[in-house]
Amino acid sequence: MRALLPYLTLYKRHKWMLTLGIALAILTLLASIGLLTLSGWFLSASAIAGFAGIYSFNYMLPAAGVRGAAITRTAGRYFERLVSHDATFRVLQHLRIYTFSKLLPLSPAGLARYQQGELLNRIVADVDTLDHLYLRVISPLVGAFVVIMIVTLGLSVLDVTLAITMGGIMLLTLFIMPPVFYRAGKNTGQNLTHLRGQYRQQLTSWLQGQAELTIFGASKRYRAQMEATELQWHEAQRRQSELTALSQALMLLIGALAVMLMLWMASGGVGGNTQPGALIALFVFCALAAFEALAPVTGAFQHLGQVIASALRITELTEQKPEVTFPQAETPAPEKVTLTLRDVSFRYPDQPINALNALSLQANPGEHVAILGRTGCGKSTLLQLLTRAWDPQQGEILLNDLPLSSLSESALRRTISVVPQRVHLFSATLRDNLLLAAPNASDEALSDMLRRVGLENLLEDSGLNSWLGEGGRLLSGGELRRLAIARALLHDAPLMLLDEPTEGLDATTESEMLELLADVMREKTVLMVTHRLRGLARFDQIIVMDDGRIIERGTHAELLAGQGRYYQFKQRL
Repeated sequence: MRALLPYLTLYKRHKWMLTLGIALAILTLLASIGLLTLSGWFLSASAIAGFAGIYSFNYMLPAAGVRGAAITRTAGRYFERLVSHDATFRVLQHLRIYTFSKLLPLSPAGLARYQQGELLNRIVADVDTLDHLYLRVISPLVGAFVVIMIVTLGLSVLDVTLAITMGGIMLLTLFIMPPVFYRAGKNTGQNLTHLRGQYRQQLTSWLQGQAELTIFGASKRYRAQMEATELQWHEAQRRQSELTALSQALMLLIGALAVMLMLWMASGGVGGNTQPGALIALFVFCALAAFEALAPVTGAFQHLGQVIASALRITELTEQKPEVTFPQAETPAPEKVTLTLRDVSFRYPDQPINALNALSLQANPGEHVAILGRTGCGKSTLLQLLTRAWDPQQGEILLNDLPLSSLSESALRRTISVVPQRVHLFSATLRDNLLLAAPNASDEALSDMLRRVGLENLLEDSGLNSWLGEGGRLLSGGELRRLAIARALLHDAPLMLLDEPTEGLDATTESEMLELLADVMREKTVLMVTHRLRGLARFDQIIVMDDGRIIERGTHAELLAGQGRYYQFKQRL
């Protein structure tokens, strides 16, 4: 239960709406009980009056009471649902914002340990599950307790013994059955939460890897694993349904026994009256209706196991300490950048060896540096450190002789433009995919940049309103690279980090892109990671890496003259 305490504080923002929802629920329950109780008494009293030949019977007042209770129940139920669900959605809104705000500082270092499907399940399904806390646990429990107290006090006016008996039965039911069924459904609820996450994780992997699974004939085998998880999920749902049915059956049984007990006790007299007449029906129908207040409670506590499991899974995310933190105070972004690395070493979590070892380099304003090396030598890791996706365990990274960690996050983002190795295409318009890098850019500037990178064909159909991604136009690998280059150039930062910017481009297009980059970035500090040698002669400095270390550095001519690793790369072409 302690796992729920952090989330209960979110309810304080909407305490008045939540309280109003509970009050309306109580009013609706009382109106429902009053409707059945008064109707039963009214019909019985009318029948007795007819048999006894009583001609002066006031039927106007009870009839008005019945009609008023019916109207109150209908209106109360409507407004209770309206207020309660509106308050719950507002709480979920703040919970989603809270969860996402806690996730942002973790990316990507803190989130790398989670698979995409598992992470998506936590921030969507687990957050949605927490709406049960108010609608299915707090509101029914508080409402049932208050209704029991009011009904007991109301009936005690007629007969204290009968009132205490019925109130005692309801209180015992309220305090015994929910904990019993919570314990019975706790493990099942936790299994449901776990299996739901596992199934979504497998489904996401299957959808993303469908082409590979089909090509290698593994689709049927992977589908069998999903079906096994699905069967376990259905089995857990079946056990949950059985518990729900059992709780409802027990509630009906207890309610029926309470009605029979009230009938037996009331028939012996009510309030000292040995001939209670219609009062028998009043107590019987009151007992029958009052158990409506208890009906949601036992079922709600079966879901409490899922709620707690979801809360624990969300808390596991939100309580992580960010690997990278930024200063709270805003700092100015530099117009020119001198980049310095001094003895930088870095190791990924749970890895036995360093990805970078004692790496040092300097790039001055307007200097273009190419970083060359085989796959896995640490080139992309170096760029990730410069964007502060991670922080090095040893050494320091300086911008204009100031620690990189001293820049605020917004200043760092304004200082750096990146062409990433993996380019993400958002399911949005072409305009939105470009405005990501330059929110204030005009349509003319966006169209001009697309023409400069050779993507003018994307403007042929609907111009900048063309839909890209799912449900729209899909881009080839080369088009994605050029879109990433367009984004980086639109961002127009003093430090450019290019990770394989010409990968997937033909030789002609590659030369055009390198010429464009050299022209636009003439006064910028540039680090370009590549394993291709085309165009490197124009770079001011070339660094060759291997096993996280710099093994060669110099200009194109100097490295060829040295006949080292760079020379060997050149000879293989």
